[in-house]
Amino acid sequence: MMREEHHPTRTNGMTKEWLKSKPVDKTMLVKYTDIDYQVFTDAAKFMTEGKSPYLRATYRYTPLLAWILTPNIYLTALYGKILFVAGDMVAAYLMYQILLLRGLDCRKACGCCAFWLLNPLPMTVSSRGNAESLVAVLVLGTMYHMEKKNLLKAAVLYGLSVHMKIYPVTYALPFVLHLQTQQNDGREKTEASPLKKQTMGVVGDVWGLFLRLCNGDVLLFGAVAGGTFAALGLAFYVGYGWEFLEHTYLYHLTRRDIRHNFSPYFYMLYLTAESEWSFVLGLVAFLPQLLLLLAISMAYYKDLVFCCFLHTAVFVSFNKVCTSQYFLWYLCLLPPVMPLLRMSWQRASVLLSVWLLGQALWLAPAYFLEFKGWNTFLLIWLAGLFFLLINCSILVQIIAHYNTPQVPRKTKQQ
Repeated sequence: MMREEHHPTRTNGMTKEWLKSKPVDKTMLVKYTDIDYQVFTDAAKFMTEGKSPYLRATYRYTPLLAWILTPNIYLTALYGKILFVAGDMVAAYLMYQILLLRGLDCRKACGCCAFWLLNPLPMTVSSRGNAESLVAVLVLGTMYHMEKKNLLKAAVLYGLSVHMKIYPVTYALPFVLHLQTQQNDGREKTEASPLKKQTMGVVGDVWGLFLRLCNGDVLLFGAVAGGTFAALGLAFYVGYGWEFLEHTYLYHLTRRDIRHNFSPYFYMLYLTAESEWSFVLGLVAFLPQLLLLLAISMAYYKDLVFCCFLHTAVFVSFNKVCTSQYFLWYLCLLPPVMPLLRMSWQRASVLLSVWLLGQALWLAPAYFLEFKGWNTFLLIWLAGLFFLLINCSILVQIIAHYNTPQVPRKTKQQ
């Protein structure tokens, strides 16, 4: 699959030096190491020199990631890959702990975690040098501490995860609804009488909803998560100015990637790239996401892990840009959900096979476009639409066969 265009920069020398340490890449027609890993390493090199990581063209991430990867310069260029693979293992451990908290025994929990640890997609993405496993650790860490009701730790990890990648911000509404429900579970008996409710009317209902949403847990979580995000943002804004906001956040909000990817919108954005309506169409593309995320939040917020899984799957499937590593955003939340799927192995195998088939049908014309130069844009777009249909069908099946947890969870109030 084609990635962002790699522009020549003043970092060509360090990139060539870095590639010399990768004999496997030198002998392969298609480099195994992802281009993003070169971008990370070059940005880290600039940071070791006291310069801005954004001097590296196409670096669209927080400076925190470049700082984390400075051992790529000081120790070995393999450090980042080792870190990302270790992140996959930490993610599996967090999945295991979440499954135990949700009432599963050790053996079954290990079986569910094997879906992640033995999955070739996380293995490939991390070993090629993508940092998605770090975000997975932060998201799963947030879910783990939410399950344990450690709100302070969950809020810090959530603020950090949004700082690293902007997509977890969509979890904000499910978190708020989940927290207000938990705090009000034991207060049903204190509700007003029916007569009093009638006199209060709509204004009273709206005021009551506002009070429920602004309870102590919601305010604590929001203050700590928002404070964490704001503190990191302010620190890097002081250090790197407007280019930090532009490349880390604003770029992703206004991004219109006309290179081929799994998104159902890529062909429209490709054909309208020079149109005066291009920017507006890019914003309108957020509307289906927004409506679906609101509906999912209202329907499934009581089971937070399942709600966030659906959130992420919908966000990725309907996003303006969708590449293979984006699939890890929701696949990391699937193992904690799997035990509550009352689905036969035969049905699950068919769904998995259809999902893989959808990718294969997309990759075939993408290969001929990228390596043979054939004009297969229309075929890629049609394959992308078919893949979207497959994803939606799988989500419908998951929702239809999902049982809301009934057993008490092993939570600990802290």
